[in-house]
Amino acid sequence: MPSDDGARPWRAALVALLLAGCNASSPGAEGAPKAPPPATSVALAPKAAPGAPASVPSAAPPSSAAPAPAAPVGAALPDDFRYPASARLIAIGDLHGDLAASRAALRLGGAIDGDDRWVGGTLTVVQTGDEIDRGDEDRDILDLFERLAGAARAAGGRVIALNGNHEVMNVQGDFRYVTPGAVSPFAGVSPRSPLARGTARDFADRAAAFLPGGAYALKLAERDVIAVVGDSAFVHGGVLPEHVSYGIARLNHEVRDWMKNGPAAAPRAISNERGPVWLRDYALDPVSAETCAVLGQALDALGVRRLVVGHTTQKTGISSACGDRVYRIDVGLSRFYGGPLQVLEIQAGVVRVLRGQR
Repeated sequence: MPSDDGARPWRAALVALLLAGCNASSPGAEGAPKAPPPATSVALAPKAAPGAPASVPSAAPPSSAAPAPAAPVGAALPDDFRYPASARLIAIGDLHGDLAASRAALRLGGAIDGDDRWVGGTLTVVQTGDEIDRGDEDRDILDLFERLAGAARAAGGRVIALNGNHEVMNVQGDFRYVTPGAVSPFAGVSPRSPLARGTARDFADRAAAFLPGGAYALKLAERDVIAVVGDSAFVHGGVLPEHVSYGIARLNHEVRDWMKNGPAAAPRAISNERGPVWLRDYALDPVSAETCAVLGQALDALGVRRLVVGHTTQKTGISSACGDRVYRIDVGLSRFYGGPLQVLEIQAGVVRVLRGQR
């Protein structure tokens, strides 16, 4: 769990973690959503269905402080989080350790074939974080997206996977949502880190791979927290005007440097509950006019038309709010949540939901 108390010992920080998770409640408590219709492409309704149940967050980092105010950082950082517009883009929400769901979503979007080969050509794929935890196939998913990024680049396309709060939690050594089956695949991939002192023996291999400087922390360090493709911004939780003022490139670079080099504590801009991987303001209905106004300020400051977020399960499927200025794409794709197979498509300025059947 994120902590911005750098003076707290690592062991104490882990012990102090609150019992909670990224998404709302397990579908086992409320029943699995209805099976989705056969694969098709349908226009997205401008609003979520009336009366749709709101997801209730069950996890939040311990600090509620706002991000530290922007400060001079020397030479300006390049806007390396901005990518050119793509003729066609698909966005995929939380995957949570489910390789079959990951493959199904990529196939639905036209990115891969039945043998996991890139067939998307110049397609852009954005995955908004939380590829890991709650399922056994974390390493398979991380490796798949890394391989596809190279294959897409060779074909003139792009695969942009972002860091969500569960990626951040793992680099912090918070393994509460790691299943037993998701530990052994990381055995031997990294030497043990001094930061792992106090980590339970059962998670030693996981800690070696994910704590700052570990083999998979270095892979995650190549990812952004916030990315912009054309006129759309993508993030796991949300973007506020103060994040833009702080500097998106600065925030991405600070997270990248932390994942590569440590220390154990994540940068404050990412670890507090108003940070971009934790924010739920735009995903819990109803979204107030005041909140929509804040969203508008953030998007205007970024120079984009819309925001696409994951993090909070949408019980009725992909939905939008604030006059279609935010799209919520976490539908609980993984078997843990049992949600429908859906991905978002943006093509020629038209936003649509692609629905599939597993």
